[in-house]
Amino acid sequence: MSATPSPNSRPTTLRPPVEPTFEQELCGLVLDTAPRLFAVVQVCGNDADGWVAAWGLADSDGRSHVISIDGRTRMTLPSPERAVRHFSRRPGITARLIWLSPPEAATVSHAAAA
Repeated sequence: MSATPSPNSRPTTLRPPVEPTFEQELCGLVLDTAPRLFAVVQVCGNDADGWVAAWGLADSDGRSHVISIDGRTRMTLPSPERAVRHFSRRPGITARLIWLSPPEAATVSHAAAA
């Protein structure tokens, strides 16, 4: 019995692996090192009303940089949970962290420098 090639098979051509472009490498670097973004939300009463009080960035080492919505309060804290403590100080007000999903893609902007 002889082995005959299938009429549906195509010859396989091995291609060398495609190296990522420099811009693709930069985008990968950005995604790997991006801080996590979170909001500090204040809530009044028993979930009767709520609002975003601050935005924060959490570094890979846990440190967090937080800025209030009005821009008057800026903090660098050992953890995002410390921001919750800060924004929960008023009677009847609690605070919560809401994490935004990590980014899954990055693009390079070729905007001209000002």
